[in-house]
This record gives sequence, C-alpha cells and structure tokens, in this order.
Amino acid sequence: MAKIKTAYFCQNCGVESAKWVGKCPSCGEWNTYMEEVVQKEDGQRGAWKSGNSDPKKANKPKKLKEINYEEQSRLVTGDEELDRVLGGGIVPGSLVLIGGEPGIGKSTLMLQIALMLAQTKILYVSGEESENQIKMRSERMKYQSDQCYVLSETNTQQIFQQIELLKPELLVIDSIQTLHSQYVASAAGSVSQVRECTAELMKFAKQTGTPVFLIGHITKDGSIAGPKILEHMVDTVLQFEGDRHLSYRILRTSKNRFGSTNELGIYEMHADGLKAVNNPSEILLTQREEQLNGVAIGAMLEGNRPLLIEIQSLVSPATYGTPQRSSTGHDAKRLNMLLAVLEKRGGMRLGQQDVFLNVAGGLRVDDPGLDLSVCASIISSHEDSPIDPGTCFAGEIGLGGEIRAVNRIESRIAEAAKMGFKRIILSKYAIKGLDPRKFAIEILPVGKLEEMYRHLFL
Repeated sequence: MAKIKTAYFCQNCGVESAKWVGKCPSCGEWNTYMEEVVQKEDGQRGAWKSGNSDPKKANKPKKLKEINYEEQSRLVTGDEELDRVLGGGIVPGSLVLIGGEPGIGKSTLMLQIALMLAQTKILYVSGEESENQIKMRSERMKYQSDQCYVLSETNTQQIFQQIELLKPELLVIDSIQTLHSQYVASAAGSVSQVRECTAELMKFAKQTGTPVFLIGHITKDGSIAGPKILEHMVDTVLQFEGDRHLSYRILRTSKNRFGSTNELGIYEMHADGLKAVNNPSEILLTQREEQLNGVAIGAMLEGNRPLLIEIQSLVSPATYGTPQRSSTGHDAKRLNMLLAVLEKRGGMRLGQQDVFLNVAGGLRVDDPGLDLSVCASIISSHEDSPIDPGTCFAGEIGLGGEIRAVNRIESRIAEAAKMGFKRIILSKYAIKGLDPRKFAIEILPVGKLEEMYRHLFL
C-alpha cells in the first residue's frame, strides 16, 4: 500500500510547506497552514478528460512569425454592461472568474446571461443549488431559452463526462469552491482542490476554445477566497460589488487579458433579475428639494464612461481632542492631502475640525479629477454656504494649490451639459484647443483655489 503523502498549505495565499509553520513566509498571516493530502494517480493531474495527453504529440517551439493567427470574433451577450467590462464580449477559450459577497447577485447575473444567449448551447453547473432551485430562480426572469442546460454536480470528472456528451459552447461553474477532483484527496474548497479544479477547467477552455465562467466566494476582507494563484490562472477577474440592502450593483474588472481594466458596469436589482443602468449619472445625483451646504457635483471617468457623482462633506468643530478624518468611497490619504492644501494654500483653519467625506451612490472613486469637487464640498460645509446646484467641477489639485488639467475634458463637459448643468468649473490649462461654443454649458476656467472661492462664495 502506497504511503499517503501530505503537505501544508497556507489557506490565504496557497504557499506549500513540508511542515507546519505559525507565520506564513509569503503573506505574513498567522495560523493559516493546514495539512492536506496531495497524493493522486500519476499522469492525471490537470487532465480534463482521460487520454487527453499523448507524449508522442508533445508541443514543439515555433518561431513567432511562423504562427498563424486568425482573429476570433467575440461572443456578444446582449448585456451592454457585461460586454463593456469584458472588453467587447466573451473571448472564445477564455477563463473568467467573478467574485462578490454572498447574496450580491453573482448567480443571478450568470443565469440571466445564460438565458439571454438563446442561440448558444450553455451548460450551467451548480454545486450549491439543486435543479429545482435554479428553475425557481429562472421563473422570475423574463428570458426563455431552449439551449440552457443545468447540471447539479460537484465532481469534475462527472462534469467532464457530461461536457463530452453535450459539447456546450459556454460553461458556467457555480462555484469553483464547491468542486472537487477525485485525483486530490483533500476536501472541497481547500487550496489543493481549488487549484486542481481550476487547472482542469483551464485546460478544457484552452484546448476546446470554450469560454468558462467561474463564480468564486470572497473572504471577509473582500478578496477572492482560495489561493492567489487562482487569480493568476484565469484570464479575467470580475468583481461584483454593492450593498445588498440597496438595489444598485457595480461590476468592475481587476484583471483582463483581452481589454481594459478601467471599465465599469452598473446594474439595478429587480424582482425579475438585474437590469442594466444606461444612464448612471441620474442615479448618482440626489434629487433635492432644497439646497444644502457641503454638496458638490464632480465629473469623473470610469474607463471610457463619463459620470457625474455627488460629493458630500461635513465639517464641524472637533468634540474631542483629536479631529476625525473619515472618508467613504474616497481615498483617505488623498483627503488628508487636500485638507493640508486647503489649510496651507487656501488659508482655511481645519486643524481643529472634524471632516467627513462621502461619495453618494456607494461608488469607490480614485479619479484625481474629483479633487476640485472635494475641495468645493469641504469649503461649502466650512463656510455654511451652499453651492449653486447648476454648477459642477472637474480638476486636479496640486500641492501648490494650483488647479491642474485632467484627461478627456470634452467627455466630462458633454456629460455635464447632457445632465442639464449650467456651468462647469475646470482648470484654465484644460481649455487649450477647446471651443466653448460647441457646448451648451458655461465653461469657467480657474487657475487656483482662491479664484474658485471667489466665483462660488463672493
């Protein structure tokens, strides 16, 4: 009888060790090593079906110029938000990982896409739900498809047997943490199993040209559960975000081998599924019956999409000894930098003031073009004077208090004009080569914070 071979794996990053250690030398986490059985049959590792590796047909190196390349057309899903985030559609043979919090709508989105592609043969494999549960969820959606097949199975070898019989054009796995391979003796969801099952699915996708979607769980800090190598193995990593108590969901990508990583998709959750939001600026701007101080509208970019978002600030005297600096949806370090610029260059006394900053709508933003709107919002709250609701901002703040130009200013101006704003304040260096007459909005160029202050409050 062969001796059982075991090893220790870090459950946080997936690093293997021959013995147990308290602190992981790779990620620095404590008490994350667990013992797993790693012995399995020879020659079967990473095989998605029996007999698929023939040593006589080994790959040989080729010159790059001798490789014949034919551009393959992408599979367009009909969901504009998903197609935009993926870079124009689903690439044949791609491996896509989508993660998000429990209940955020990952399974709903994937089932909805499977039903929308009515002319594509799709196999939806679920290791978490029964076939009846999936049928109940599909009944709430308005889409119908005769080409969507459902399989409730967790054994990868059984799944590949059904794949060989069905030959689907797209495969959805819900979720990768529930699958297990018979060639690995550890439990489902362990580092070894996740890595092995992903390797088998990756070989299947690359050898057959079938796109595969993997749904993944996340940890308490928001990262995708399992070894970090899981994100390195796949072609695209999508993150489904949002507060499950609110109706809006945000789909963004952190890795994409076939497109940009800056695109953003916005959905609204309804009883009959997820609906794409074609004009997100409308939902990100609060409809107010009266003017409030501390509110400013900023024009930002997410990938190629211009958005108008509402920045809210609250500045009040510090009740305790140390003033609080808190931001939601905005980089806290950048907020501290802008507060220092306002105090040093703008002459404002904020050292003994609590400052709270919030980006309305649940977005997380990192566009430097929002600096001007953040400063305007803080000044408005500090002066207890509201900003004209027909004014928006687009500009970056330098350490010298100067207002710097931002990229694609024409798209920001056009979005502000479309949303009915009367005036946009931006850097005077951004109007070079710009014809203000072609925009139905007043363009007000400024060079420093003092100029913006005079236009707003004097």
